[in-house]
Amino acid sequence: MARFDHVGISVPDLEAAISWYCGALDLTAAPVFAIPGTDLRGVMLLHESGYRIELLHRPSARPGLAPASALDAAGTLGFGHMCLCVDDVDGEFARLTEAGATVRMPPQAAPRPGARMAFVADPYGNLIELIDRK
Repeated sequence: MARFDHVGISVPDLEAAISWYCGALDLTAAPVFAIPGTDLRGVMLLHESGYRIELLHRPSARPGLAPASALDAAGTLGFGHMCLCVDDVDGEFARLTEAGATVRMPPQAAPRPGARMAFVADPYGNLIELIDRK
Protein backbone atom coordinates (compact mmCIF):
# COMPACT_ATOMS: atom_id res chain seq x y z
CA MET A 1 0.00 0.00 0.00
CA ALA A 2 1.26 3.49 -0.81
CA ARG A 3 0.28 6.94 0.38
CA PHE A 4 1.23 10.39 -0.84
CA ASP A 5 4.19 11.84 1.07
CA HIS A 6 5.13 15.25 -0.32
CA VAL A 7 5.45 17.52 -3.33
CA GLY A 8 8.83 18.96 -4.36
CA ILE A 9 9.14 22.45 -5.81
CA SER A 10 12.30 23.93 -7.32
CA VAL A 11 12.75 27.57 -6.28
CA PRO A 12 15.23 30.30 -7.26
CA ASP A 13 15.88 31.52 -3.68
CA LEU A 14 15.65 28.89 -0.94
CA GLU A 15 15.63 31.25 2.03
CA ALA A 16 12.99 33.56 0.51
CA ALA A 17 10.83 30.55 -0.43
CA ILE A 18 11.11 29.11 3.10
CA SER A 19 9.97 32.44 4.50
CA TRP A 20 7.03 32.75 2.10
CA TYR A 21 5.77 29.17 2.38
CA CYS A 22 6.13 29.02 6.16
CA GLY A 23 4.38 32.36 6.59
CA ALA A 24 1.67 31.93 3.97
CA LEU A 25 0.80 28.27 4.58
CA ASP A 26 1.64 27.99 8.29
CA LEU A 27 4.41 25.44 7.71
CA THR A 28 7.41 24.61 9.89
CA ALA A 29 10.84 24.15 8.29
CA ALA A 30 13.02 21.17 9.09
CA PRO A 31 16.79 21.80 8.87
CA VAL A 32 18.12 22.74 5.43
CA PHE A 33 20.01 19.88 3.77
CA ALA A 34 22.60 19.66 0.99
CA ILE A 35 23.28 16.73 -1.31
CA PRO A 36 27.04 15.99 -1.15
CA GLY A 37 28.87 16.34 -4.45
CA THR A 38 26.14 18.53 -5.97
CA ASP A 39 24.97 22.12 -5.76
CA LEU A 40 21.50 21.00 -4.60
CA ARG A 41 20.12 22.24 -1.28
CA GLY A 42 16.65 21.75 0.08
CA VAL A 43 14.32 21.76 3.02
CA MET A 44 11.18 19.88 4.03
CA LEU A 45 8.31 22.07 5.22
CA LEU A 46 5.75 20.43 7.49
CA HIS A 47 2.12 21.26 8.23
CA GLU A 48 0.46 20.12 11.45
CA SER A 49 -2.18 18.26 9.40
CA GLY A 50 0.54 16.05 7.91
CA TYR A 51 1.15 17.38 4.41
CA ARG A 52 4.69 18.31 3.42
CA ILE A 53 6.31 20.48 0.77
CA GLU A 54 9.96 20.01 -0.16
CA LEU A 55 11.67 23.11 -1.51
CA LEU A 56 14.71 22.48 -3.69
CA HIS A 57 17.33 24.95 -4.95
CA ARG A 58 20.05 24.62 -7.57
CA PRO A 59 21.79 27.83 -8.67
CA SER A 60 21.84 26.59 -12.29
CA ALA A 61 18.09 25.86 -12.46
CA ARG A 62 16.15 27.46 -15.31
CA PRO A 63 12.58 28.76 -15.23
CA GLY A 64 9.92 26.34 -16.41
CA LEU A 65 6.17 26.41 -16.74
CA ALA A 66 4.51 29.41 -15.07
CA PRO A 67 0.87 28.86 -16.06
CA ALA A 68 -1.65 31.67 -15.96
CA SER A 69 -4.45 29.23 -15.12
CA ALA A 70 -5.18 25.63 -14.26
CA LEU A 71 -6.32 25.13 -17.86
CA ASP A 72 -2.91 26.34 -19.11
CA ALA A 73 -1.15 24.03 -16.65
CA ALA A 74 -3.16 21.06 -17.91
CA GLY A 75 -1.94 21.85 -21.44
CA THR A 76 1.65 20.99 -20.51
CA LEU A 77 2.74 17.53 -19.43
CA GLY A 78 4.18 17.27 -15.92
CA PHE A 79 3.46 19.10 -12.69
CA GLY A 80 0.40 21.33 -12.94
CA HIS A 81 -0.58 22.36 -9.42
CA MET A 82 -0.90 21.28 -5.82
CA CYS A 83 -4.21 21.42 -3.99
CA LEU A 84 -4.94 22.24 -0.37
CA CYS A 85 -8.26 21.25 1.17
CA VAL A 86 -9.39 24.14 3.38
CA ASP A 87 -12.47 24.93 5.45
CA ASP A 88 -12.88 28.49 4.07
CA VAL A 89 -11.77 28.98 0.46
CA ASP A 90 -12.59 32.70 0.45
CA GLY A 91 -10.74 33.38 3.71
CA GLU A 92 -7.69 31.33 2.71
CA PHE A 93 -7.66 32.97 -0.73
CA ALA A 94 -7.68 36.43 0.88
CA ARG A 95 -4.95 35.45 3.34
CA LEU A 96 -2.68 34.05 0.63
CA THR A 97 -3.13 37.01 -1.72
CA GLU A 98 -2.33 39.34 1.19
CA ALA A 99 0.84 37.27 1.73
CA GLY A 100 1.92 37.88 -1.87
CA ALA A 101 0.28 35.09 -3.86
CA THR A 102 -1.10 36.18 -7.22
CA VAL A 103 -4.67 35.55 -8.29
CA ARG A 104 -5.14 32.90 -10.97
CA MET A 105 -8.84 32.15 -10.36
CA PRO A 106 -10.92 33.90 -7.69
CA PRO A 107 -13.12 31.82 -5.39
CA GLN A 108 -16.10 30.29 -7.18
CA ALA A 109 -18.34 27.26 -7.23
CA ALA A 110 -16.45 24.02 -7.90
CA PRO A 111 -17.75 21.32 -10.26
CA ARG A 112 -18.65 19.26 -7.18
CA PRO A 113 -22.05 20.49 -5.89
CA GLY A 114 -21.73 22.64 -2.77
CA ALA A 115 -17.94 22.98 -2.95
CA ARG A 116 -15.87 26.11 -3.64
CA MET A 117 -12.47 26.44 -5.22
CA ALA A 118 -9.85 29.04 -6.15
CA PHE A 119 -6.33 29.17 -7.58
CA VAL A 120 -3.39 31.35 -6.60
CA ALA A 121 0.27 31.24 -7.59
CA ASP A 122 3.23 31.37 -5.22
CA PRO A 123 5.89 34.08 -5.84
CA TYR A 124 7.55 31.74 -8.39
CA GLY A 125 4.43 31.03 -10.48
CA ASN A 126 3.56 27.59 -9.04
CA LEU A 127 -0.19 27.04 -8.89
CA ILE A 128 -1.91 26.31 -5.59
CA GLU A 129 -5.54 25.22 -5.67
CA LEU A 130 -7.74 25.82 -2.66
CA ILE A 131 -10.84 23.66 -2.31
CA ASP A 132 -13.42 22.74 0.26
CA ARG A 133 -15.07 19.36 -0.01
CA LYS A 134 -18.33 20.00 1.80
